[in-house]
Amino acid sequence: MTSNNTVKLSSILAPSFHELHKQIKSGGAQEVWCKGGRGSTKSSFLSIETLLTLQKDPKAHAFISRRYDNELRDSVYGQMQWAAHKLNLDHIWRFMVSPMQAVNQVTGQKILFRGVDNPIKAKSINLGFGYIKVFWAEEVDQYGSMEELRTIMQSLFRGEGSGQMAFFSFNPPKSARAWVNAETKIKKAGRVVHSSDYRTVPTDWLGERFLADAEHLRKTNEAAYRHEYLGEEIGTGFEVFNNVKIEEITDQQIASFDQIRQGLDFGYAVDPVSFGRMHFDRKKRTLYIFREVYGIGVGNRALFDRLSQEERRTLTIADSAEPKSIDELKGYGMNIRGATKGPGSVEHGIKWLSELERIVIDPAGCPNAAREFVNYALEVNRQGEIISRYPDKDNHFLDQTRYAMQDDMKQTLSAKTNPRAAMRI
Repeated sequence: MTSNNTVKLSSILAPSFHELHKQIKSGGAQEVWCKGGRGSTKSSFLSIETLLTLQKDPKAHAFISRRYDNELRDSVYGQMQWAAHKLNLDHIWRFMVSPMQAVNQVTGQKILFRGVDNPIKAKSINLGFGYIKVFWAEEVDQYGSMEELRTIMQSLFRGEGSGQMAFFSFNPPKSARAWVNAETKIKKAGRVVHSSDYRTVPTDWLGERFLADAEHLRKTNEAAYRHEYLGEEIGTGFEVFNNVKIEEITDQQIASFDQIRQGLDFGYAVDPVSFGRMHFDRKKRTLYIFREVYGIGVGNRALFDRLSQEERRTLTIADSAEPKSIDELKGYGMNIRGATKGPGSVEHGIKWLSELERIVIDPAGCPNAAREFVNYALEVNRQGEIISRYPDKDNHFLDQTRYAMQDDMKQTLSAKTNPRAAMRI
């Protein structure tokens, strides 16, 4: 396939990106996350895709960003110049630095380069005509959160236009607790997550020095090699739940679940309310979390109304610190009681959950549960020393899971101290 009459895309796109190119061309990918290590050519791929998209739509513009303005010129700005040259379009696109942009001298289309350390910078953009069709955030792990990106996209993708696309590229941080690593594990319609590394790139594109450096690191520091060159999440060693699996739980699976547990952590103005429904496979020591109600400003009545009749009938174990809320929900007809708390109950509950074989979380049904479990980690100071055993923050779903499972925890403890009890489990 060609971008024009002279350039074969197969000669400038690494083989690992050929299928992704087809998905973008067909309209099957509206949000593309390209992650990978050094030399994976993910930025080269996205720069080419950006220009190809603009060439097909004379009303389309692009907004390309880094976290800070001073990072633009030596990264995405230079990358787009490279793409224009590779596609034989450098005589059409004029690049300038004040303001930093590229202008199509035939159609007037623009590629804007902006640092967005403040999302407000994405507002009040006057293009003269057309619309922003492509938003590309390079090194997206430097941004603060997915909420920050949504704010930017809401400003850019408004008004006229269709087929708008968001591209995100990054080298995965070491820890799964990093928001960007957690975000890419959440399934979403139109979202494509693509992984690549230098091993799929033609060797003559990389050069002997690059390959020699990669091989040296592989031999001398395998963990660093896996992270830097293969783009793997190797962990920091402080993650609490290394047994979490983020994967789809099908309706067929849910229909077969017969050991249902439900928990509730109250919240309203500042902290979110968190309700969860799960199944515990005791033989396989696996917890399946497949349903959540989670949000700020959700009162007791609103929570009750969002539950199904089956969820109202099933026993829910809630935070006993709010007896009035428990009584109110009982009055509505909910089967609910308070959790039993005591010294060390938090530590015991977290440890019990972390020692299960697996905690499977459905990312579509329980995005907040997935985020909390994946991100939960011990806190350290600047010297790398642990400063908190189990942090009491960003753990609302985790708390209600402890409440939901407290009876199972008691049975496990009983089994350890009473052999006859062990036979019954």
